[in-house]
Amino acid sequence: MAIIGFSWGGWVTGATSAKAAASETSSGIATALVPYCIEKSKSDPAATQVLAEVKAASGYSRRGVVEKAGWATPLGTDTPNSALATLCSEELSKTL
Repeated sequence: MAIIGFSWGGWVTGATSAKAAASETSSGIATALVPYCIEKSKSDPAATQVLAEVKAASGYSRRGVVEKAGWATPLGTDTPNSALATLCSEELSKTL
């Protein structure tokens, strides 16, 4: 019964469930902070240059440009949030 439950029934262990919940939380936070990232891009004096780099970069590389600019570093943290950088670069790319 347990074999069927875990393989076909969609059962998961507590650790798997906790990992999924943490991932969803991180994703939700990143989504909520996209307007913050966009606003940082608008107020940055180097925005024109950075947006040109975002436009020229390939899809995956755009995240790095946004991280390097500091737009994906939330207040109170020292490191950029990679999920936020990805979502922000996608949003910025729509306007270019």
